[in-house]
Amino acid sequence: MQVIKDIFGFINDTFFKMTWLDQLIRSLLKDVIGLDSTTAFYESLSFFIYDVIKIFMLLAILIWIASYLQSYFSPERTQRILQGKSGFMANTIGALLGTVTPFCSCSSIPIFIGFTKAGLPIGVTFSFLISSPLVDLASVILLASIFNWKVALAYVIVGLIIAIIGGSLISFFKMEKYVESFVMKKSEQPIGCATGVEEENMSKRDRMIYAVEQVKEIITKVWPYVLIGVGIGAIIHGYIPQALIESILGNQNIFSVPLATLLGIPMYADIFGTLPIAEALVSKGVGLGTVLAFMMAVTALSLPSIIMLKKVVKTKLLITFVGIVTTGILIMGYVFNIIESLFI
Repeated sequence: MQVIKDIFGFINDTFFKMTWLDQLIRSLLKDVIGLDSTTAFYESLSFFIYDVIKIFMLLAILIWIASYLQSYFSPERTQRILQGKSGFMANTIGALLGTVTPFCSCSSIPIFIGFTKAGLPIGVTFSFLISSPLVDLASVILLASIFNWKVALAYVIVGLIIAIIGGSLISFFKMEKYVESFVMKKSEQPIGCATGVEEENMSKRDRMIYAVEQVKEIITKVWPYVLIGVGIGAIIHGYIPQALIESILGNQNIFSVPLATLLGIPMYADIFGTLPIAEALVSKGVGLGTVLAFMMAVTALSLPSIIMLKKVVKTKLLITFVGIVTTGILIMGYVFNIIESLFI
């Protein structure tokens, strides 16, 4: 068993955490360039260079793999899988499909509109809408590369639970009437983003080309947010005193979880841009639950996505959606912080 753990630890440190890259960059900055390793500038610069290289290397590989898998789950096929299903199991399937269909040139809200027009139950579409930005294959591995696999899997499980419960509650309260009429009007038009070829007819070469195109497209979209996120993380890592951050977002502050959630909502970024900030906050002593609450708020409750959603649902449904997701995030944050303080 110990041999297996050692092998897994080596693979994780070498290929995911890339500890060798961190050591190499620190050595180059100190021994070749001659920077003083005791300064805040050295800490911030090494953090920035290491995280930028690591995230983009992992992104390119993981997006290619995830996009290749996603070529088997186009919005049209996802619709067919969900068609005719209802109840808790349907919400579970919708949430799970949201984790394997994140990489699309269209946002999740237009897909939500397409699913609704196709006649899928409103609860199922909301389970998909919640899980799609929260959880995906690439984010799981990136989370593990910064924290560990236990944290990454726990994040996935919590994200799925929030999506399943959220969709189930919206279905239970029968909130279809609070969707705008133009969305509820059924349509036979294809939904989502076209890959250029129907998934049943795609060859392996087609899928590989599609995956490469998705790597280019997604990195083109997210690179500014990654650089901004890493930049903020580098400043936090090198310049902001740990005592100050702990006083605001540390576990000793009972309001740290709701405060982190509120801080995350105005941000316009995806999980790739928030990971470096999360990494820096954890290194400064912020509780794991508080950090995960911040990340989930950014991805699931960002102000731009709420504004977009307001155009297709009425105020009561929007408030219900935000309330359910926020409550789930807050509960998760406090539970994780308690578990961390007791067992970690």
